[in-house]
Amino acid sequence: MNSCDEQPDPEEKYVARGRKVEIVFEKGNYTLLRNGSPYFIRGGGGYDNFDKIKEHGGNSVRVWHTDDAQRILDEAHKHGLTVTLGLWMAPEKDGFNYYDKELVTQQFEELRKVVLQYKDHPALLMWGLGNELNLEASNTKVWDAVNDIAEMIDELDPDHPTATMLVGARTKLINLIAKKCPAIDVIAVNTFGAMANIPGKIRESSWAGPYIVSEFGPRGYWESYTTWWYAPLEQTSSEKAGFIKERYQRVVSVDTTRCLGGYVFYWGYKFEGTPTWFSLFTKSGEETEMVHAMHELWTGDTTKNKPPYIAYLKLNKTFGYENIYLKPQQEYEAAVYTFDPEGDSLRIEWELLPEVFDEHGNEGSPTDAKPLPLSLNNVADGKIRLRAPAKEGPYRLFVYVYDGQGNVGTANTPFYVNSAGMYTKRD
Repeated sequence: MNSCDEQPDPEEKYVARGRKVEIVFEKGNYTLLRNGSPYFIRGGGGYDNFDKIKEHGGNSVRVWHTDDAQRILDEAHKHGLTVTLGLWMAPEKDGFNYYDKELVTQQFEELRKVVLQYKDHPALLMWGLGNELNLEASNTKVWDAVNDIAEMIDELDPDHPTATMLVGARTKLINLIAKKCPAIDVIAVNTFGAMANIPGKIRESSWAGPYIVSEFGPRGYWESYTTWWYAPLEQTSSEKAGFIKERYQRVVSVDTTRCLGGYVFYWGYKFEGTPTWFSLFTKSGEETEMVHAMHELWTGDTTKNKPPYIAYLKLNKTFGYENIYLKPQQEYEAAVYTFDPEGDSLRIEWELLPEVFDEHGNEGSPTDAKPLPLSLNNVADGKIRLRAPAKEGPYRLFVYVYDGQGNVGTANTPFYVNSAGMYTKRD
């Protein structure tokens, strides 16, 4: 098990060998082949709603671990989808020590068994080695472990390529992986607001192979503007759809020489920061405008019934970026400015949650965000009279706009309750 110091020549590494899935380099272009035919990844990252991926023109799903791998592979195969199957490698930020040879060997052997178990499944597309192993990490021995596992897979399962998933695309990091992980076939990048930088960073680096965008979506909460109490400002579902579409068209659709496709995040419902931040679907299954953006990108079809459009949300006639302060138990007006492109009748629901982001902008637990009683008056025409909570501190008001056609528009705004009408740092 040894890493090498030089990236293999693409002319030698990426040649057609007649494998089930392989990457071929020809005339300066990389092409992913599945059963001999070009296969561009149009995928969603998530564990459910596989029928919806197929319905909207997608062809693949990405998951981060193998805890439920048999169901995932079988379900994907049922719907004619492939799977980038994650092999979970413990990250350094969670306390794993890649200097500990015994621990590293134990992890290697566990993943070897997983590879042997699933390598012949017809839905398998490629292996994803770890996820964001560079996040809050400094021990470069992790890349030796990644390369060892890639070499093991190349021996046991030469029919499926390997990728390792990075957070962000720093040239220095990509150079390190090019040097220490010559057995890896694909660089995969999780990126959101900085997605447009990927092609340039790849070309600036010494990495000679292809890449995929393993996670992309709306602007992340870590790269968003915040209030004075560090509550990040979330885009409306309509803003997210436009954001995703623009980034995808600038990178994935255009970079036909190096990019093999990508996975939108998150294909389903996921409470991360808020219940709506990355969720392409509501908990009950309604589709946001982000789903419809992917439908257009994957199929070119623009005729599908569209979700409600949300222009903006105001509370006390104030935008979130202006820092909204309310006094305890006082009534204020909230208003959502929305319409339906097809003129469908709209139903509007409101929800109040305590803020989960702390005063350093760090994300808290979803268990800290149980809905609070919402005192509303005069609910009509997208406007309500909201009674502010009695307890001082940060909150977030959500609005959901349903069109009765299985679609939803979402928006929220943070606000701060204080008797002085201003933010004061809490103990």
